[in-house]
Amino acid sequence: MPKMKKKADLPRKVCPVCGRPFVWRKSWAKVWDEVVYCSDRCRAEKSRRRPGA
Repeated sequence: MPKMKKKADLPRKVCPVCGRPFVWRKSWAKVWDEVVYCSDRCRAEKSRRRPGA
């Protein structure tokens, strides 16, 4: 059985919409390089934000 990683050792990114850091999830394992937003809410919010507003 593989040794478990501590949450502090997992990769992190910062959400460009809310500015919060988020941590790698197993469901994102194959697409981690493509993950930009921390949640569906932030992904939907990106299209509502106006540049310069």
